[in-house]
Amino acid sequence: MSSTASGISRAAPEAAPDSWLAELLGAPLPAEGGSIETRGRVLAMRDGILRARELVSPAQAQTGDVFGYKWGRRESFEGGPRKFLRQWLIERYGEVSAAPWLFATSASPILLDAGCGAGVSALALFEPVLARLRYLGVDISAAVDVARARFAERGLPAAFMQVDLNRIPLAEGAVDLILAEGVLHHTDDTRAALAALLRHLKPGGRILFYVYRRKGPLREFSDDYIREKLQAMTPEQGWQALMPLTRLGRALGELDVEIDVPEAVELLDIPAGRINLQRFFYWHVCKLFYRPEMSVEEMNHINFDWYSPRNARRHAPEEVRRWCEELGLAVERERVEEAGITVIARKG
Repeated sequence: MSSTASGISRAAPEAAPDSWLAELLGAPLPAEGGSIETRGRVLAMRDGILRARELVSPAQAQTGDVFGYKWGRRESFEGGPRKFLRQWLIERYGEVSAAPWLFATSASPILLDAGCGAGVSALALFEPVLARLRYLGVDISAAVDVARARFAERGLPAAFMQVDLNRIPLAEGAVDLILAEGVLHHTDDTRAALAALLRHLKPGGRILFYVYRRKGPLREFSDDYIREKLQAMTPEQGWQALMPLTRLGRALGELDVEIDVPEAVELLDIPAGRINLQRFFYWHVCKLFYRPEMSVEEMNHINFDWYSPRNARRHAPEEVRRWCEELGLAVERERVEEAGITVIARKG
């Protein structure tokens, strides 16, 4: 065992990531600039990461571009948003790094982080045990480069690929655990993406995922209206265009006042009762994220995450439960919030 500056005790991994990744792919990894063909996919090694060059839908390409831009702005998520994210993840999934099932299928489970982005969710949930896992981060965007840097800074072994999560060149039943935190709804078809990932999961393995929940009609309309406006902009232009909205959210939050909705407005799905004015706008008008401990740049990062991708589907809890049943998943944990639906499920 060894210890790092963070104080977390780490066991040495059984094998270097290159070794087990080659085994997973069924082909030796190429040298820099080289390529391999495996399971019908051509992967090129560029800057130390295997990357697929393929045609994707315009919506999927745009979604990848904006997330690559977002995660490249490390200064806007390394502080307040990252701390907030860990708290929120633990509330939804529980302390999964200590779950009794984590090492049930293997002494060194393969964790597929599908749509890993900058790796923030996996680090928040699994960092105490990541050195005992074989971590594979997959993302369609260049955010994989940021994720690799963040893992390297922590001395954590990991493998990464830049590839569409619907077409990962892994064998059926190859992985023990899948994390798909806030990613399935950013594909062309949420259910199809879930089904594609499940092909790689072992029987008895678990998938942890989160999808957006459908909101009331005013919020749904304004979210899509703003999202459509951003499609004609570059990511940088979109970031700047959202700044006034973010500042409005801060202004409403700093008022710190409540309103009393005297009776439920059923036509607009607005419940009766007292509610903070900023939260009223947030849940029932448009997303104006606010937390007093965050800077405007940090809050804008969260608004940008919501509004910028063309693919951002929202779903009902009943819909998600039906998918799980149809795809042979036994739901072990479900948390339904206004924001979204969190699931831990076991593959039968």
